[in-house]
Amino acid sequence: MIWEQLLSLRRQGDTHKRLRKEQDETRLGFEVDYDRVIFSAAFRSLQDKTQVIPLSKTDFVHTRLTHSLEVSVVGRSLGRIAGKKILEKHPYLREVHGYQFNDFGAIVAAAALAHDIGNPPFGHSGEKAIGEYFKTGNGQHYRSTLSDKEYQDIIDFEGNANGLKLLTETREGVQGGLRLSYATLGAFMKYPKESLPKKPTGHIADKKFGFFQTDRHFFEEVAKELGLNQTRHGKDTSFSRHPLTYLVEAADDICYTIIDFEDGINLGLIPEDFALEYLIKLVKDTINTKKYNDMAFMEDRLSYLRALAISTLITDVIDVFVENEEAILNGTFGVSLLDKSKYKAQISDIIQLSVEKIYQSQEVIEKELAGYRIISDILDVYTNALVKKTEGNASNYDLLIIKTLPSFYQQTDDLSIYKILLNTCCYVASLSDGAAVHIHNKIMGRQL
Repeated sequence: MIWEQLLSLRRQGDTHKRLRKEQDETRLGFEVDYDRVIFSAAFRSLQDKTQVIPLSKTDFVHTRLTHSLEVSVVGRSLGRIAGKKILEKHPYLREVHGYQFNDFGAIVAAAALAHDIGNPPFGHSGEKAIGEYFKTGNGQHYRSTLSDKEYQDIIDFEGNANGLKLLTETREGVQGGLRLSYATLGAFMKYPKESLPKKPTGHIADKKFGFFQTDRHFFEEVAKELGLNQTRHGKDTSFSRHPLTYLVEAADDICYTIIDFEDGINLGLIPEDFALEYLIKLVKDTINTKKYNDMAFMEDRLSYLRALAISTLITDVIDVFVENEEAILNGTFGVSLLDKSKYKAQISDIIQLSVEKIYQSQEVIEKELAGYRIISDILDVYTNALVKKTEGNASNYDLLIIKTLPSFYQQTDDLSIYKILLNTCCYVASLSDGAAVHIHNKIMGRQL
């Protein structure tokens, strides 16, 4: 893979080539990507989607929206620093093509901003709830109507694939969704493969999948425009990651490791002294002990350690990225950047404590259980009604239920069962936590 191709400014539907040297410096194409994501309805819904605690009543716990904004800030720093080093190593990118180090930061920031845009309500358990409805619940009877890959798309419903669909889906009168640059879409695609074969290798890019069958052709168009290595040929579609995807992933990993941990402390799920000790181990080489000891309040000590921890990991991630640039460009770098971190032991300790004290806390478990039932019930009602409509035997109740859907999701004409089911999954995934609870109460007759 080569950088000048990986940094493509092309957008879906373009009929001419976009050159970096011809860009308006006051409104760079990659910065337009960021703006389009932040003004989108799908991004706004993240303000009421779970990051750590579902339906939290406190105002300091992160939602998917605040998490995404923070990831984009860290991603921008990672991209700029990496971009500066890449341009020093490959000066022709600036001298011949006009790329600047801020371009790298803008690409990573935009992709990082969108990284959770396709996630369902109730956190990662929401993905599992959608999949299990079709794998073990009432939706399993649709299996015979779907191909293997179509069925796998649904039983392993993936927020990353849904994110690509949201960002790029053509609707009547709206070609190509948000029409982001291909460089940003490439950086966004953490798992550039289809749902089958499942985990064919131990490479991190094969851990999950990144697009539904409905989006395969456009995905391939983006991958080929960017010059991503095709890692398997024939009937299975799989490519190497865009190198900047590693920085997007690192920004996410840094934020959820440190900031979810901070939320756990603020919620009282992790004792302060115990927690601060874990963070101090991570920043022991850079901490100003006097400055730290002069802080009278826990909130200030915690903020200082959080900022220092993020800065420490940013520096470390850049070192790993630069040292492994050749392997990353060749598609042979098979782990995350933090997996090669010299702070891996400290990071693992923090994550393990977060799993025990936060992600498996009673409050989280109870709300995730409720989320499973809510998602299952909503899917049951809407899939039954939509499939019956397309088969021509919808009841009056079914038709009433369908009228409660947004107009786009009511349309079933000329759609296969797979597309109807996938659209319904994507509708449920678009709901915020609060909206899912509200709709569930309405369709179950608990609220007028």
